[in-house]
Amino acid sequence: MGLARDTRVRWALEEVGQPYDVRLVSFQAMKEPAHLALHPFGQIPTYEEGDLALFETGAIVLHIAEHHAGLLPGDADARARAIMWMFAAVNTVEPPILELVIARIHEGDKPWAKERLPLVAERVRNRLKQLSARLGDAEWLDGAFSAGDLMMASVLLRLRPSGILDEFPSLAAYVARAEARPAYQRAFAAQLAINASRAV
Repeated sequence: MGLARDTRVRWALEEVGQPYDVRLVSFQAMKEPAHLALHPFGQIPTYEEGDLALFETGAIVLHIAEHHAGLLPGDADARARAIMWMFAAVNTVEPPILELVIARIHEGDKPWAKERLPLVAERVRNRLKQLSARLGDAEWLDGAFSAGDLMMASVLLRLRPSGILDEFPSLAAYVARAEARPAYQRAFAAQLAINASRAV
C-alpha cells in the first residue's frame, strides 16, 4: 500500500521527471545468483542505469538527486543539509519505526510481546518529539522540498497503521503535504496498480 521501499525510488524519479521501467522480482528470485549479483543481501529494490547497479534506497535516491535537478538545492550548504536529512531519515528515525513494525506484526504472538510493545512505541514517540520540535511550523525540513523530505516522509508513512503519527499533528501535516505532491501521487498510483495486478 505504498509503504514498500521501492516507492521511494519511484517517487524520486517522478520528482525529477525521469522515465523508468519496473522489473518485478519474486521472493524466490531474490535469493538466486542473478539477483544476488545486484543486491548481495537478497532484498529489493535494486536500480540499474547502464552499467551501474545500486541497492539501498538512500543511495539510489541520492544518485538520482545528484544527477537530475529537483531534489537537491543549488547552494552547497543547503545541499549538504538535505543529504544530512536523508541520512537522519534512514539511520535515526527509521530504525525504531521498523522495530515497532516487527514487534507488532512478526512478534505480536510472543509471550513477551505485550510488555515489549509499549517500550518500543515509546522509543518511536521520543524520536518523533525531537523531529516535531525541529520541524516546528515549517513546511519542509530545510527550506524547499528536497530529497531529505522525500526520505523522511517515506519513513514516517510506515507509522500510519500504528496511529502514532496522528499524535504529532505537525508531522502528520508534514506527511500529508508530501503525499499531496503530484510526483508522490503518480508513484503511489503506479505502485498500487502493480499490487492490484498481482492480487488478481
